Amino acid sequence: MTDVPSLPTAPTLPVIELLTRGELTVRGQVREASNAVLLCSVTHDGEEAACVYKPVAGERPLWDFPDGTLAQREVAAYELSEATGWGLVPPTVLRDGPYGQGMVQLWIEADPSATLLALTEDEEAGEGWKAVGPAQVGEDRTALLVHADSPDLRRLAVLDAVINNGDRKGGHLLPAPDGRLYAIDHGVTFNAEDKLRTLLWGWAGEELPAEATEMLDRLDRSLAPGSPLATRLAQLLTETEVRALRMRVTALRASGRHPEPSGRWPAIPWPPV
Repeated sequence: MTDVPSLPTAPTLPVIELLTRGELTVRGQVREASNAVLLCSVTHDGEEAACVYKPVAGERPLWDFPDGTLAQREVAAYELSEATGWGLVPPTVLRDGPYGQGMVQLWIEADPSATLLALTEDEEAGEGWKAVGPAQVGEDRTALLVHADSPDLRRLAVLDAVINNGDRKGGHLLPAPDGRLYAIDHGVTFNAEDKLRTLLWGWAGEELPAEATEMLDRLDRSLAPGSPLATRLAQLLTETEVRALRMRVTALRASGRHPEPSGRWPAIPWPPV
């Protein structure tokens, strides 16, 4: 990634206003990304922050998603995250930029000392960890992949099930220095078909915690046809996708459990990090 100057990430101006109305200046590029990901500064009324800009023009076509829709899905994921009350997705807007319309998201600096994923040679996950499954670490050696057993990660697992996230990798988890967890890269979400692929299978089949069932009840009401949230999502997703979203919420409420891998395709995205 191109080196960029350090920029503040906690402006006093409302963040959505800053991201929406501010002037974008490209500072660098995340070269490892499969789509165009530009690191920018955004300035407005004397405020400045770092942000990520993903122009629609830089999106690589996917066989199972309509072309030019990934930015809208990123914004829809933020809208859903806000509706849950959990605030797991950084502030995200859809707007014009130097290379046309795209997604603009507040940059989150991750805490490098935080560990959410690990490999262990033990047969079971230790205290404070949840087992995902065996991982190949050599030609003839495997290890157990585990993730932290934390409330925020568990909330994210529920959110991913709601938005049908097809690409929850370890690199998409950003533990902030203040202790909050953020999640990024939500372009392959909200497909009408089941696409859930994630590293967060540690709670698969377990009963949902009370806060999750209460959230799903609230979300079900918030997604009623004609509601502000449903109206906003209709601007970002297709009618079929919004209907499938409601059905996923209904199914989760009815089961009362974390979903399990379907077995019809790989449950973990590749590469996993």
